[in-house]
Amino acid sequence: MTEPSHAVFLSYASQDAEAAQKICEALRAAGIEVWFDQSALRGGDVWDQTIRKQIRACVLFIPVISRHTHERDEGYFRLEWKLAVDRSHLMTTDKAFLLPVVIDDTREDDERVPDKFRDVHWTRLPSGETPPAFVERVRRLVSPEPTHGSTLTGLRAGHVPGAATTTHAPVRSFWRSKSALPVIAAIVLAGAVAYFAIDKFWLAKRQSLPPTSPAAFAPPPHSIAVLPFVNMSGDKEQEYFSDGLTEEILNSLARINELQVSARTSSFYFKGKDAELSTIAHKLNVASVLEGSVRRAGTTVRITAQLNNAITGFHLWSQTYDRDLSDVLKLQTEIAAAVAAALKVTLLGDVGAKIELGGTRNSTAFDAYLRGSNPLSNTVGDAAGLQAAIAAFTEAIRLDPDYALAFADRALALGRYASENGADSASVRAGLDKAVNDARRAIKLAPELAEGYRALAYVESATQQYAQASEAIERALALAPGNAQALSQYSRFAAFMGRADTGIAVGRRAVALDPLNSNTHFNLGFALYLARRYVEAMAALDGALALEPDNARTIGLRGLAYYLLPNLQVARSSCEAKPDHWFTQWCLAVVYDKLGRHADAEAELATMKATTGDTSAYQYATIYAQWGNTPNALDWLDTALRVGDPGLIFLKTDPLMDSLRNEPHFQAVMRELKFPE
Repeated sequence: MTEPSHAVFLSYASQDAEAAQKICEALRAAGIEVWFDQSALRGGDVWDQTIRKQIRACVLFIPVISRHTHERDEGYFRLEWKLAVDRSHLMTTDKAFLLPVVIDDTREDDERVPDKFRDVHWTRLPSGETPPAFVERVRRLVSPEPTHGSTLTGLRAGHVPGAATTTHAPVRSFWRSKSALPVIAAIVLAGAVAYFAIDKFWLAKRQSLPPTSPAAFAPPPHSIAVLPFVNMSGDKEQEYFSDGLTEEILNSLARINELQVSARTSSFYFKGKDAELSTIAHKLNVASVLEGSVRRAGTTVRITAQLNNAITGFHLWSQTYDRDLSDVLKLQTEIAAAVAAALKVTLLGDVGAKIELGGTRNSTAFDAYLRGSNPLSNTVGDAAGLQAAIAAFTEAIRLDPDYALAFADRALALGRYASENGADSASVRAGLDKAVNDARRAIKLAPELAEGYRALAYVESATQQYAQASEAIERALALAPGNAQALSQYSRFAAFMGRADTGIAVGRRAVALDPLNSNTHFNLGFALYLARRYVEAMAALDGALALEPDNARTIGLRGLAYYLLPNLQVARSSCEAKPDHWFTQWCLAVVYDKLGRHADAEAELATMKATTGDTSAYQYATIYAQWGNTPNALDWLDTALRVGDPGLIFLKTDPLMDSLRNEPHFQAVMRELKFPE
């Protein structure tokens, strides 16, 4: 928020999301800043500290009261209510802060509402319908000018026409505020404290307190997070090696079906942060945490790893390994097997063969591969990062022509670079063709390697081979059911293919495994958007933006969701926040036209055409469809088909194309694309 001191915090039960959304939109349309948490990840997750901070900073707290809040014994909204009530005790009596709103016929003597709420006037906004007078009253309350009233007055200073306001004497309740939640002081010892003397290596250890209420924290018993191993080489340039080796160990553990492993992005979120292990475990919902350090000298490496139980705080296992880089594959198996044994996991099948599948024993090729895996994992649409990854994987393949993992990851990097950064349709097609060849080579070298099928699915979907892409991504998931990246990719693909419920369910699973990865939230938001569940889509996209606030594609998709809700003003302001990206220009082209700003809409389309050429042919078709220009929409759809625009994957379920679905020409294009049923 740009001005937290003038913000409103809107608190509600998840079942009341649509009504709360209406209130939020009415306030935002008037220029009022609203903190409206739409995440499904409530309590003990990434939002917890942010929400507490906002309740401490907001100028007005609006609890949404309903039969749902009455019926629920537990809910994160109850903690929000308690935090707001606790804060109100610290305020002067002339400070207006609590503003209860009831959206149905819930009685004002509801025993399950805090006493403080019943000491104030309630405003009734049936189903969230918000009259202008209520908005004006809120605007006055949040304005910088002094407000005369009380923390208990709510709207006592004036009646709002059009909204039913109730008054009543305080009613005693069986519900009582509990004492404030205990504040645990951050106890963090300096990470990366180590020395190396002859045969001694001291691992940097993070001081960790056990959780304050173990009974309330119940992660899956065989769940684990792998934190970035500390680079102890004394050379910042070796950071890629310690990060890459950490990721390889994480991937090794993820290939053990009996383990639930938090994905890389979420685990690496804590790199360089002084967070206690118990805090990390709560954020990622894991029962154990693996951490360690890496010291490299030439072709030899020393790795120290230790495993901790996040619930009890007890140390479970530790070991130091001295290896030649050519033995790293075997080392990954040893560490994974030792961790599984410490967690009392019964390993099924030849785990070592599964872990080492697709790898290399060429130490120089392994080093080159790690140089590529780091930028590939950390770039979304970053041309320079993807090019660096492609170059590194190419070097790894030159050194070991049978390196299946390098082929799989180069296929993914080539596919992403072509789809996201291709200068024209010819270069896009050439890049995708190379990517298909690499993916197939990876599968030929290692038929049981999930990464090869995942890369093939990505590229086949970009080249309109949707049936083959479906087979490939399903094979990838069968081989690696706990791979969050594969799950997230499948979520979006299934939604594109019209399997909305499956896509959403799988997307939620991906978010659970990788909650601190903005891309998993984005793909879930895309699945919900394609299912026409726009309010839920915006919640998922807000989750992505909380992790990556400047991501233009997320901002653009959220704007389109608002546009279709419809809430044109919020859609406009959302997309204008990042106006120099084709995705937000796409959004503004349809929003401006609907607002009657036709010249501005034409200007956005012209900018897109000048900068992206025919690589955005599909998007142009949707813009013309929304403008009601069916002939131009169908012409650009033909162009998209002719140049093989990867955007055609949208066509089957895209809400922006709904106006064309009865057109015979549109139906002919659908048949040409051969979408699987």
